[in-house]
Amino acid sequence: MPAARTINLDHPLLASNQAAAAHNREHLDARRILTVNIMGAPGAGKTALLEATIARWSRPETIAVIEGDQATRRDSDRIGAAGARALQVETGLGCHLDALQIHRAIHDLDPPAGSIVFVENVGNLVCPALFDLGERVRVVMTAPTEGADKPLKYPPMFRAADIVVLNKCDLLPHVPFDFEQWTEFVHSVNSRARIVLTSALTGEGIDEWISELARRRDELRAESAR
Repeated sequence: MPAARTINLDHPLLASNQAAAAHNREHLDARRILTVNIMGAPGAGKTALLEATIARWSRPETIAVIEGDQATRRDSDRIGAAGARALQVETGLGCHLDALQIHRAIHDLDPPAGSIVFVENVGNLVCPALFDLGERVRVVMTAPTEGADKPLKYPPMFRAADIVVLNKCDLLPHVPFDFEQWTEFVHSVNSRARIVLTSALTGEGIDEWISELARRRDELRAESAR
């Protein structure tokens, strides 16, 4: 048997994804398109939050959504019924969306300048954290039913977040969830994260969520105007 050899390729494994993400970001930022990558476990309420956002957004026709799931068009059908354009990406065995998939979806959707694009990533708390899509804002969504320790158990995901949304906050009085401890855990792995509490079911916190999105949209527009 020949002796084993180690070949140093000196090439990051995610280099092609990073290049595609950089291209996406340049394209989107130049058109003042706010792109928001929403990540979280299955059942956290990502699609429900998008439905509530579309219902409350001043101009829902300026919203487009890229839906990532391993199978079915169920979520993109829900988004379409809510009043926004949607494109479904079925990943098969893939556990995340990547920048090239987003590149293709953006060209298919062709969102107008100044609009907002949401990416609802495949539901899990591991893989999506590793892949830059070229988004402007990263959101991690969780719920009281998942337990307060998730920021400690999945630190890369929470560390990557610009905004951490605690959805289903209407359940707080009814489940054993220590909100103060959870907040401490979030900030222990990501001190800069903005925490927003929402309930897509009752509408609690949706105005604050939309205000945060509008603030980041205005920041992007101000940067583009310089």
